[in-house]
Amino acid sequence: MNTHYGIYGGQYVAETLMGALQELEREYFAALKDPAFHQELQDLLKNYVGRESPLYHAKRLSQACGGAQIYLKREDLNHTGAHKVNNTLGQALLARRMGKKRLIAETGAGMHGVATATVAALFGMECEVFMGAEDVARQAPNVERMHVLGAKVRAITEGSQTLKDAMNAALREWTATSQDTFYLIGTAAGPYPYPMLVKEFQSVIGKEARRQCLEQCGRLPDEVVACVGGGSNAIGIFAGFQEDPSVQLVGAEAGGLGVSTGMHAASINGGKVGILHGMKAYFLQDEHGQIRDTHSVSAGLDYTGVGPEHCFLADSGRARYTVIEDQEAIQAFDTLCRLEGIIPALESAHAVAQTMKDAATMKPDQIIIANLSGRGDKDMDNIRQYKEKHGQNR
Repeated sequence: MNTHYGIYGGQYVAETLMGALQELEREYFAALKDPAFHQELQDLLKNYVGRESPLYHAKRLSQACGGAQIYLKREDLNHTGAHKVNNTLGQALLARRMGKKRLIAETGAGMHGVATATVAALFGMECEVFMGAEDVARQAPNVERMHVLGAKVRAITEGSQTLKDAMNAALREWTATSQDTFYLIGTAAGPYPYPMLVKEFQSVIGKEARRQCLEQCGRLPDEVVACVGGGSNAIGIFAGFQEDPSVQLVGAEAGGLGVSTGMHAASINGGKVGILHGMKAYFLQDEHGQIRDTHSVSAGLDYTGVGPEHCFLADSGRARYTVIEDQEAIQAFDTLCRLEGIIPALESAHAVAQTMKDAATMKPDQIIIANLSGRGDKDMDNIRQYKEKHGQNR
């Protein structure tokens, strides 16, 4: 099996982890051939998560943009409030097949941490979540959710105290405990086979969206948009359309205060090729190759790198990656709330902002699908603080 996407990906890890990665690869391919695995996963996705998630025609938003018809893939309606649970269920089933008793995970906005704590409770496993101290402070509701689900949350105080540092700590923990511990990575990044298996478990989004669009509209969309941090929700919805050249794939990166300021998290648009977290990909680096700190109003996009397949899609031209700044995401958040009665996660608001931009340049008979990857309950205090700081009316 090819462990790379072009030059990206690979397994840049300590020798002590190679056995764990090989074990995971073997079990993953065995599970794919096991009808019982698929049956249990599909049953849980339907009856526990609540899939399939709707494809919703946002008519008022479409009218306000004055161009293409905008459809929202409503991953915010899943149990736990985001797309993350699709992946955590799949990986937790693998962990159980492998006889692992303990799950560990990294998290930024906390939604992957909540989803991991959820499946740990469901399967009776021990759970510990690594989270940057900065993110613990700005995502307090999700920290409390993890606690009530029975997980331990370890606040990481090194570095920028965000997602990069949480992933560093989780990898160190896994290196020391891989015999009985399963590292449940939350995004389509990390060493092979993680990008591949995360895409597999998130591809349900794209498969559903493709079929739903054909049923509702009679044809495929012209464009599919998703926010990109590490990139799991994006690669999940892109998976349904990658073989359809007529469908433009667009990833919206977190532009923070602007790429020119250096205060952003747009790895493809503002980074260079490097190696971190077990993979070769685009990372934000200084002139000496040292990893730079990131900035985004959205904790879930506040990551210094991006999944390897996204790097390949960008280089090949199959997908276009844009930059949405904090203020644009906040404006899109407000617009979706007021016009459609939907409160999106700040991560998802980046995709909504890009969708609004693109829709305005298109014809009324064209179609855009935006992946609404999560809901914004977790972000309400963050939104309030942002608006107070910038003198905006609530």
